[in-house]
Amino acid sequence: MLICMHSTSVRIDSATHEELKRLAAELHTTVGNTVTLAVRALRQDRVGAQLTEPLRDDETGWLDADLG
Repeated sequence: MLICMHSTSVRIDSATHEELKRLAAELHTTVGNTVTLAVRALRQDRVGAQLTEPLRDDETGWLDADLG
């Protein structure tokens, strides 16, 4: 079964492209899948950073609200 994926081009410098190819080879995957994995890792890092930020006053108030 053939699965067609939408694709697009992204301009990157040659050093970054070489690094992507090297990483893809190490991971035994494609350059495209390596980019997908990198985007996911970056997204996870951002969520992790947000979770370490102190709660805002409205968040603390919501968490401390009386449910009864």
